[in-house]
Amino acid sequence: MRIAVTGAAGFIGFHLARRLLADGHEVAGLDGMTPYYDPALKAARLAQLAPHARFSFRKVALEDAENLAAAFDAAGPEIIVHLAAQAGVRYSLENPRAYVDANLVGAFNVLEQARALKVRHLLFASTSSIYGASPDQPFSELQPARHPLTLYAASKGAGELMSHAQSHLWNIPTTAFRFFTVYGPWGRPDMAPWRFAEAILEDRPIEIYGAGEIWRDFTYVDDLVEAMVRLIPAIPSAGAPAGPADSLSPVAPWRVVNIGRGEPAKLSELIEAIETALGRKAKRRISPPQRGDVPSTLAASELLEALTGYRPATPLAEGVRAFCDWLCEYRAATQAGR
Repeated sequence: MRIAVTGAAGFIGFHLARRLLADGHEVAGLDGMTPYYDPALKAARLAQLAPHARFSFRKVALEDAENLAAAFDAAGPEIIVHLAAQAGVRYSLENPRAYVDANLVGAFNVLEQARALKVRHLLFASTSSIYGASPDQPFSELQPARHPLTLYAASKGAGELMSHAQSHLWNIPTTAFRFFTVYGPWGRPDMAPWRFAEAILEDRPIEIYGAGEIWRDFTYVDDLVEAMVRLIPAIPSAGAPAGPADSLSPVAPWRVVNIGRGEPAKLSELIEAIETALGRKAKRRISPPQRGDVPSTLAASELLEALTGYRPATPLAEGVRAFCDWLCEYRAATQAGR
C-alpha cells in the first residue's frame, strides 16, 4: 500500500516507517523538522530510511496548509498515519501556543487532506495524558476523558474530537490510538529514559520528581509499532462493534484504542533498570511532583487485543537494556563525528 506517515523523522514515526518499508509498503514521510529537540537526531533517523527505494520524504510544517496539501497530493496515499505533533507535557507549560498551532491547526489540515484524498483509513496519534488524573484504572477507552491537566493533553483530546466530527461528516474511517509512555532506541532526549541514562553516564545527578513514586505504563516502541501495523487493516465500520469493550462511535466509522502494556512500573523501577543496564549507580536529587504530572497511568488492553490479537509484552528491563545499548552507541558515534 501507499502509506503517508507524518512525523516520519520523529521517534515513533521513524520506527513505524522502517517497519512498513520492511513489510513491502511504499512510505511517504512528512516532517517539519522543528527544533523542539536536536534536529541532528531527526536527520540521523532519516538517514536510516533514505536508502529504501520505496521511501520518499518532504519537509513540511503541519500549519502550512498549502505545502502540506501539495505533499499529500504528490504522495497519493491510501492510508494516512498522523503521528506529527508538538509533544511533551512539560514544554506545554513553557510554550502553549506551539500546541495550538501543531495539534489543533495542524491536525485540522491533515484531516482535510484525509477528506480530500478519500483515504481508506486515517490513523491518528493521541495520548494517555488525555485521561488526566482519573482514579478509574486501568484507563478504558469507554470512560470519559474530560479533565486534562495540561494543554498538551487538551490539544490531543481536541484532535480526537475533530477527527470524530470529520469521520461522521465525510465517512472517513478513523482510528485514534492513545500511546502510553513509549520508550526505546532512537527515543527523544527530553524523555525520562534518555535524560536519566545520559546523566548517569556523565556522572550528573538525576532529577526525580515525586520521589520516584510516579507510576507509568511503559510501552516499548517495537510493541507499539506492532500494534499500529495490526490496526491499519482493522478499519472501523459504523455499526459493527468488535465487542462490549469497543469504543466504536454510534454515528461514525471511528474508534479510539489504547496501546499500552497494561503493567505499570514505578519511576524508581525505571531508574534501577537503567542503572543495571549501564552498570552504574545514579546520583539522585528528589524534587516535588511537577505541575501537570499525573500520578499514574495504566492501559486497559482488551480492545487492542480484540481487534488485533496482540498486546504489548516486552518487559521493562529488556526494553531499557536495548535503549541503553543504542544510546551508548549513538553517543559514541556522535562524539567520534565531531
